[in-house]
Amino acid sequence: MPRYTPEQLEKRNLSVWTKVQGILAPIQFVAFIAGLAVTILYKLDMGIDNFAWVTAFIILKTVIFLLIFITGAFFEKDVFDQYVFAPEFFWEDVGSTIAIVIHLGYFILFYMGLDENVLIWTALLAYLSYLINAAQFLFRLIIEKQHARKTQTAN
Repeated sequence: MPRYTPEQLEKRNLSVWTKVQGILAPIQFVAFIAGLAVTILYKLDMGIDNFAWVTAFIILKTVIFLLIFITGAFFEKDVFDQYVFAPEFFWEDVGSTIAIVIHLGYFILFYMGLDENVLIWTALLAYLSYLINAAQFLFRLIIEKQHARKTQTAN
């Protein structure tokens, strides 16, 4: 079953938030790769010797993630008349919410003064949650593209 009705597809294609999401998503992916690399290099003691870099990249990644979540809510409102948890994006929104909570959890643990090892594992968990969430979005996108191709060849 397609995610979008023809009317919703037209709204999606006309929404400025579709373009914003298309710009922010690859930026977030680059921040993810850089942050993951810095965190792993620090953990393995391979060239990154200042823990502040781990925190700086998790801050960057979290800010971008929050921007995507907020602009995604505007996208859903434009297309589905609901800010979050529209039925068509329910599981993606659940995944994003979980990932954001884990990302923000890093800062709570940091503020509580937990040691670097706990913070590193929390950062790695945040990156993993992002990766699972991104994979979920990509999987749905692939299914949508396949459905669109089948529909075009059937017509």
